[in-house]
Amino acid sequence: MTRLQDLYQQQGQSPWLDNLRRDWIRSGELARWVERGVRGVTSNPSIFQKAIEGQEVYDEEFAATINGGGTVEDAYWQVVTTDISDALAILRPVHDASDGADGFVSVEVAPNLARDTAGTTAAARRLHADIDQPNLFVKIPGTAEGLPAIRQVIADGKSVNITLLFSLQRYDEVIEAYLSGLEAAEGSLAPIASVASFFVSRVDTEVDKRLEAIGTEEALALRGKAAVANAQLAYQLFLERFSGERWEALAARGARVQRPLWASTSTKNPDYVKTLYVDTLIAPDTVNTMPEATLDDFEASGTLARTADADVDGARKVLDDLASLGVDLDAVTSQLEDEGVASFEKAYDELLTSLQSKADALKGS
Repeated sequence: MTRLQDLYQQQGQSPWLDNLRRDWIRSGELARWVERGVRGVTSNPSIFQKAIEGQEVYDEEFAATINGGGTVEDAYWQVVTTDISDALAILRPVHDASDGADGFVSVEVAPNLARDTAGTTAAARRLHADIDQPNLFVKIPGTAEGLPAIRQVIADGKSVNITLLFSLQRYDEVIEAYLSGLEAAEGSLAPIASVASFFVSRVDTEVDKRLEAIGTEEALALRGKAAVANAQLAYQLFLERFSGERWEALAARGARVQRPLWASTSTKNPDYVKTLYVDTLIAPDTVNTMPEATLDDFEASGTLARTADADVDGARKVLDDLASLGVDLDAVTSQLEDEGVASFEKAYDELLTSLQSKADALKGS
């Protein structure tokens, strides 16, 4: 057994791979990750930007779409659809063996739709129609405008990965969108799955910057603690919302809990333990999606213990202490949401610009 397999078998947390590349699919590298214990894959516009710009393996399919009269954006979605479909096939045995609980691959709607409810809903429906597989997650940003789209797509009976979550308040609203979407769905709820992707390390990056600006001993002692405390309290919210009469009525119709997914879990500060955002957030019914380096680090020395709710009072104290120092976590998480949307939009725009240059070079090839 690998440590990644033990993480799932012993602690009930699913390790996922936060990366996707065509050469990994073709070489068997993705299949080897699954053999080692990876139980799902996440992707985003930045990941595809790096993959497509850095590999000639995409050129043939890209050129075929362009030379067939397609636009650069058409070509982008064609190569994305191919990669996601191939990855879904590799993860399908995990999905089947887990009775539909795991083995998912996520693809995100175009990031320029993050503030567009109707556009997001239409795009999510289109992706589910074009890639009609039971282990597909369509990623919808957890913005205020994304909430109605989340509810509608869940009500349609489709599975959703809600991304770019930073605040406890927005996470609570996402849970509500999921529950109300389930209540509006018809028939058995068993085919519908969802995860709520709560971003972790970016919270520390911004909060640490503010603590260092304050500069007191008390402030500096809180560096590297905000992100974990915030996520640990998110897990408490998960436990609270997925219990009681309302949830039991949905569970009786076959509903699955919407698992918290810890995203952005590689450490950005070299002074922190490389597996900080994995070791401290282990609990049943959760997912941690990690880049390959963090998966390797966890396999080498990661913790195998339930930690996400080991010290809830301590997590609350961290947030109270931050507030007493004047660090407004609501302002931090609002800023991070805006920056996250802008970052994905920028990556998408830069990719399309790069692909236009590639298209000009490949025309007629």
